[in-house]
Amino acid sequence: MAIFWKHVKSSSPLLQRLKRHITGGHYLLSRSFTTTEGHRPTIVHKRSLDILHDPWFNKGTAFSMTERDRLDLRGLLPPNVVSSEVQIERFMVDLKRLEVQARDGPSDPNALAKWRILNRLHDRNETMYYKVLIANIEEYAPIVYTPTVGLVCQNYSGLFRRPRGMYFSAEDRGEMMSMVYNWPADQVDMIVVTDGSRILGLGDLGVQGIGIAIGKLDLYVAAAGINPQRVLPVMIDVGTNNTKLLEDPLYLGLQQHRLDGDEYLAVIDEFMEAVFTRWPNVIVQFEDFQSKWAFKLLQRYRTTYRMFNDDVQGTAGVAIAGLLGAVRAQGRPMIDFPKQKIVVAGAGSAGIGVLNAARKTMARMLGNNEFAFQSAKSQFWVVDAKGLITEGREDIDPDALPFARNLKEMDRQGLREGASLVEVVKQVKPDVLLGLSAVGGLFSNEVLEALKGSTSTRPAIFAMSNPTKNAECTPEEAFSILGDNIIFASGSPFSNVDLGNGHIGHCNQGNNMYLFPGIGLGTLLSGSRIVSDGMLQAAAERLAAYMSEEEVLKGVIFPSISRIRDITLEVAAAVIKEAVEEDLAEGYHEMDARELHRLSPDEIKDYVKNNMWNPEYPTLVYRHE
Repeated sequence: MAIFWKHVKSSSPLLQRLKRHITGGHYLLSRSFTTTEGHRPTIVHKRSLDILHDPWFNKGTAFSMTERDRLDLRGLLPPNVVSSEVQIERFMVDLKRLEVQARDGPSDPNALAKWRILNRLHDRNETMYYKVLIANIEEYAPIVYTPTVGLVCQNYSGLFRRPRGMYFSAEDRGEMMSMVYNWPADQVDMIVVTDGSRILGLGDLGVQGIGIAIGKLDLYVAAAGINPQRVLPVMIDVGTNNTKLLEDPLYLGLQQHRLDGDEYLAVIDEFMEAVFTRWPNVIVQFEDFQSKWAFKLLQRYRTTYRMFNDDVQGTAGVAIAGLLGAVRAQGRPMIDFPKQKIVVAGAGSAGIGVLNAARKTMARMLGNNEFAFQSAKSQFWVVDAKGLITEGREDIDPDALPFARNLKEMDRQGLREGASLVEVVKQVKPDVLLGLSAVGGLFSNEVLEALKGSTSTRPAIFAMSNPTKNAECTPEEAFSILGDNIIFASGSPFSNVDLGNGHIGHCNQGNNMYLFPGIGLGTLLSGSRIVSDGMLQAAAERLAAYMSEEEVLKGVIFPSISRIRDITLEVAAAVIKEAVEEDLAEGYHEMDARELHRLSPDEIKDYVKNNMWNPEYPTLVYRHE
């Protein structure tokens, strides 16, 4: 047999077929997949203190004695070898003790203190950091991501201790193609990039927006099992229009006004060309770009690069999953979604993204033709800062134009151009009130009282704006006015509401982290050259169907964050399946496109699971460069 293998080229299709797997001289009849994230030894080119100072490879006191000898570490660590479990236990004890001590006075929230402590661990030992994050994801996701990440970004210049990620600025024009080779990793699977122009609902934070890219990639690692050595947070600094930052002597970014127009596009174009030249298979997620650029950049790149915009497409997908879940919670099938009357507050990139996705979903359910598309349009009433958007609006945003209501039709409904949110809710009596406005408290008591007139048996309130202070209302406000027979979802985490008599008002967090890790992982493992609308739709529908019938009837339409690893696996598998059906899949590593087409649904899930990185210390072997 050894002689046979010797004469077959490693790339031979014959070899690929025969290598499934031979164990004890017997062929295994079931398919088996070798993980690319397995436990093979890791080759390192450094020793001694250099290893201890490298968070990618540092194990601290968990280095075995043989590794200590191999890597010249003997005497540089306490003699007792400690397991990773004991390391984590010791860290958690310290974390609880230091939470209060790490605060910078009474004005420093406890959450920011937790972020500091976790960030220090991240700087020392990446494997242990992700082990802690995954094991305590429900507690720490709000720390590394929304809402705490918003506070981190606001204070990033003061919190900065060591660089993480890459910074491309307007001053680097003409140099980006060479700059990308400054990053040490030869393989990058995932980039999250921002220009800092619209961080959450906090506005222009300039270079400090890098915090959102770092936080998103932490979740790619924790939820999707993307190898942390293959992720890259990126800030594109084209200046800032934030007067406070322009005058702040401690600000770390370019202190000039933002580039605009063709100058701005030239910088983003150069960045995209540079990263895809060095890493042709990378996936780039655009994050927190202001509305005026979010759609333009998405349309500019989505058919030529592996990219998507989480604010436009991720938010839309989570909202669609929630809207479909709300239909299920009414005891109706998801196919009844096109009958829902939806009032949307907010017409920025997130709001328009949700509207487009919801319209496409309705149209597909109605037959996916022109009539269906026009019919779906009539189910939405969009209200922005100027009120109800109608065809009578002057200088209407082109992206909002498809959802502008007909003036004559509005007259019959007792509405007009610019009608207030309260007026629209009173007249439309919607099934769903969806907030993506970034205006905290927009769903006032008067608006919620108006929703009592809803024709729905169980109206839904989606207060989706982040961070917490920008939520359109709190669950307490919604349940206290409307009672327990509603569906409530928010973008940031809130606690469930005790309604008395054993009744619980469930607060569903419609967080993008349910989808974007699975979209990224599914795209990576399918090898699809683009992220198609069908792949995004498949992700949203899988999330909508994830909850059991019993759960949704109780008003629980989104799962617990503690299940995020399994949710991501299911979403990624749905994305791969859709990519295969659309003939977009080109395969990943040893799994080529033909092999992907042959996988059953369960085998796709096994394939995803086997390619999810787990935070386990690898055996390190030194090799001189």
